[in-house]
This record gives sequence, structure tokens and C-alpha cells, in this order.
Amino acid sequence: MQLSAIILFIVMSLLCCSAVSAQEATSPKTVTVVYDNYSSKKGLQTAWGFSCLVRGWGKTILFDTGGDGRLLLSNMGELGIDPQEIDMVVLSHIHGDHVGGLTFLLQQHHGLTVFVPPSFPGDFKKGVRHFGARLQEVEGFMELCPCVYSTGEMGTWIKEQALILESPQGLIVITGCAHPGVVKIVEAVRAHFTKDILLVMGGFHLMGEGRNELQRIIARFQELGVKHVGPCHCSGDGARRLFQEAYGSAFVPVGVGMEIRIDELR
Repeated sequence: MQLSAIILFIVMSLLCCSAVSAQEATSPKTVTVVYDNYSSKKGLQTAWGFSCLVRGWGKTILFDTGGDGRLLLSNMGELGIDPQEIDMVVLSHIHGDHVGGLTFLLQQHHGLTVFVPPSFPGDFKKGVRHFGARLQEVEGFMELCPCVYSTGEMGTWIKEQALILESPQGLIVITGCAHPGVVKIVEAVRAHFTKDILLVMGGFHLMGEGRNELQRIIARFQELGVKHVGPCHCSGDGARRLFQEAYGSAFVPVGVGMEIRIDELR
């Protein structure tokens, strides 16, 4: 009986990403950028910060909330996104350009689960609970829902978590600012998974880095098998340019309003 239970668990684990539910099987897996300082679609506002909406993994997930709640909700409205459809919020780190929009969102939707690194200030956590949201601290590598993971809290100075999405095409890694080092984050993901890394996107925190260091980072990405890249927010124009030169058609020009369909990435 014990052996049968073990076999059943293994089979269910292997199937989780291909058949979480009948609804998910027919829903495209997408990542939509709703807040960024780069633009991808007319009619949306840009501002310093980052936020994106993840759909198709059984839960609708908002990763970071940008710096201005009014702007966040305005862009969501323009994109036809109802705040009530969001099930959970994952916050990468405590900086205002990533958590500033949360209060406005919680005023619209009280029943959210908010995942934060444990280093977040106590007053911030208390404020989240005040709105009736469920607060979940993420210390180490953790599955947040089927096929969706956090790297756990990384770094020593500015502590941060990144989001990992598992898909049939490969892994999608989304970073807020990558303060612990974008290469270290990708290496941490690689340590937990054997699947290919389909896409790394978000803020890479490479503004001001010299050409040699940027080329070293790009080379390491390629060594780690990263197939597509989408640096935005705090990555810097120079880094975006060099990543585009290195990756060509596999470079994703991430900006507010962009919807990335995962099944279209090859």
C-alpha cells in the first residue's frame, strides 16, 4: 500500500504542469506587463517600477505592484484586467517602486494572498493584514501553487525573491530588481530544476555596469541555457542593447502593455 501511494505521488507530480485543471489546459499561459518605465503599447502610462500579471497557471498572480497604485489600476483598466480576478500577489522586495501600488490594490480586493520575504518590516506586514489579506512569508525555495515557485529570500544587503513559472516549454524566471545578482538568481533556479530556462525577464539591475561586465553576464546566461531574455525596468539601456545584440530574435523588448504568450516562445 505504501509503495502504491509513493508511485501515485510521483505520477501526480509529473503531471502537475501539464494538467493542473481542465480550465488551465485550455487557457494560454501569459505574462502581461502592467507597470514599467519602458513602453510597449500606446495608451498606457510609464513610470519607474515594475509589475506583471501571470495567467494560465491555475491562479492569477500579480508579481510586484509598481510604485503608484492609481497608475497601476489605470493601466490594468486599459488592459481589461479586473483586480477581482487576481488570486495572489508576490512581492520581490521592499522598495517602493515594487510595493507602492499594493495599498490601492488591497482597497479594491481584500481576499488576496500576499507572499513576501520574511525580511519585510513588521509594520508593512501588519498593514497587509489590516486590509484582510492573507500574508505568507517565503523564506526558502517554495512552491506557491502548482508549477509556480519562489526562489525564496536571496541576498544579504537588499533581500529579494524571484518568481519561477514551470511550463511545458521550459521555465520562466521573473525578477523585480535582481539585487542579489541576476546571474546568482538564474544559477539558483538551475540548481532546483533540470528543465530548460525558456525566459528570464524583469529588472536585472545593471544600470551603470561596464561593457565587459555586461558581456560576462550575457555569456553566463548563455552557458546556463537561457533561451530568451526580457530585461526591463532597472536593467539599463546599455544592457538591453547588448542583450538584444547577443540574443537577436530571442530578445523580448519588455515594456508596459506587452503580453507574452509562453507557447509562442521557441
